[in-house]
Amino acid sequence: MVDGGQKNRRPSWDDYFLELANAASSRATCDRGKSGCVIVRGKQVLATGYVGSPAGLPHCDDVGHLMKKVIQENGEISEHCLRTVHAEQNAICQAAKRGISIEGAAVYTRMTPCRTCAMLLINCGIEKVVCERKYQLAEESEQLLAEAGIELVYKYDVRQEY
Repeated sequence: MVDGGQKNRRPSWDDYFLELANAASSRATCDRGKSGCVIVRGKQVLATGYVGSPAGLPHCDDVGHLMKKVIQENGEISEHCLRTVHAEQNAICQAAKRGISIEGAAVYTRMTPCRTCAMLLINCGIEKVVCERKYQLAEESEQLLAEAGIELVYKYDVRQEY
């Protein structure tokens, strides 16, 4: 019991790992996609990652963004920074560098993985993806993860705003 006889409220495991993903995102070096990722199996953290340039290369925060415009199927134009590696990709790389299998693990991240990250997670054998919010172009990733039988959970049913 804490002060006043109130019981301490512990976060759920999903909320706890989402908080860790948010903490990892504070290391991001691109202010457009401040995202973090935590890979977990059996309630144990296996690897973390955040948005940042490849090791040894300049960061957006230091030299600016490397932007590319993409025309979506619906005609909408979106802009993406190509200087950085996504949080999910960095977490996968960290696990690989340390020889840690992530098969059967869960991924916790701030927003829906992009299409490329979703495909990587599928091939790594991830079983569950927990996101705080939806990525602006979430539909393709949602479909891929569903087709692969990967559970996708959102804490909030809202789109991530930049």
